Amino acid sequence: MATWNVDASHTNVGFSVKHMMVSKVRGRFTEVEGTIEGNPEDLTNAQINFKIHVSSIHTNSDDRDNHLRSADFFDVEKYPYITFSSTEIVKTGNNEYKITGDMTMKDVTKKATFEAEYVGSGKNPWGVDLAAFEVEGKVSRKEFGLTWNQTLETGGVLVGDDIKITLELQANPA
Repeated sequence: MATWNVDASHTNVGFSVKHMMVSKVRGRFTEVEGTIEGNPEDLTNAQINFKIHVSSIHTNSDDRDNHLRSADFFDVEKYPYITFSSTEIVKTGNNEYKITGDMTMKDVTKKATFEAEYVGSGKNPWGVDLAAFEVEGKVSRKEFGLTWNQTLETGGVLVGDDIKITLELQANPA
């Protein structure tokens, strides 16, 4: 079975969450590692593993990023990584998959499911094979122990519960 490594320089791990009940804060993690063991053109028998370095969070605000790294949220000193390991991959359409696996944040492991699309493959200018994917999903931050919040004067809360996750992923053979 072939192993493909996530090309971190050509991969974007993004997220968004409701802010003050009306707008969204978007961010990304700049350091990610991962492997796809199997055929990228048919993921049904693949094993997918990811590790995100939480300290690499970037939301365009140093103060917010430092707060997210603190014990109020991710507590990166104790829990430096978010991990994902696939447990089931189901083909749902032409180049489309539902990928379910164990996701761990702050030492809490829960099932998470993502919709993935195999976008295609090719060779880069140096002759290295590549495969590309687009992935979307949603998780509840509270289920992973990320419960900090603040009540607003006008009602509601500062930070929403649902986190939308998006990945634009490129992988290369190991």
